[in-house]
Amino acid sequence: MQNALIAGLLASIICGVLGTLVVVNRIVFLSGGIAHAAYGGIGLAFFLGWPFLIVTLGFTLVMALFMAAITMKAKHRSDTIIGVMWALGMATGIILIDLTPGYNVDLMSYLFGSILTVPDSDIWLMLCMGAIIIFVVAFFYNDYLALSYDEEFAQIRGVHVKALYFMLIGMLAVSIVFIIQVVGLILVIALLTIPPYIAEKYSKSLFMMMIVSSGLSAFFTVTGLWLSYVFNLTSGATIILIAGAGFLISIAIEHVTSNMRKVPKVN
Repeated sequence: MQNALIAGLLASIICGVLGTLVVVNRIVFLSGGIAHAAYGGIGLAFFLGWPFLIVTLGFTLVMALFMAAITMKAKHRSDTIIGVMWALGMATGIILIDLTPGYNVDLMSYLFGSILTVPDSDIWLMLCMGAIIIFVVAFFYNDYLALSYDEEFAQIRGVHVKALYFMLIGMLAVSIVFIIQVVGLILVIALLTIPPYIAEKYSKSLFMMMIVSSGLSAFFTVTGLWLSYVFNLTSGATIILIAGAGFLISIAIEHVTSNMRKVPKVN
């Protein structure tokens, strides 16, 4: 449980930082495509009998950079192509696992993760990865700020837009591969999208959005772990439900406050 808590908090920080850039740059569908395409790397690793992390990381990086190139050159068709690669990645992984002789893999563990069985080695890997991602984002913060809100302005300023974009997609792919074996595919997508979406409504800067998003992710993770422990539920699914409840509450609050602003004041 202690390792699960540490892993959940590390995943929350990583997803809070990267998820902010994902939501602001409107590449949520692309991040979902990368996460599902990673299934192909998982199946390939088991089929070949090679190290899981190396094979899955290489496969996912190739798919992610290919998707990024498509979104840069053919934005009007990018959602269709990403959807195709999304489906093909998952189908390839499942078929390769089926063809693996004498090996039975629990695919549900990669969908919802096994956060309660996280070893110390995965925690150290996530810690190193998180430190590198925070350093890179902090170093290029002003460039990512310009890229996120005005791509044309960023190009005028001399920002290498394509290089930054591919760097972001690369960090996203690496993070997904590292986190997916800990918290699962579905929870990665949830943490990358729900907390940043809520944080955007209450943040006045990109940096503040990252802080609020990481805090919300940590709150959802800790609350979900506690409820799963108390009621003997699946941890990953419980965290997702808590995050979903937070999402619905934020929409309800936004709806109520917008209606209150429309009510005319009586003098």
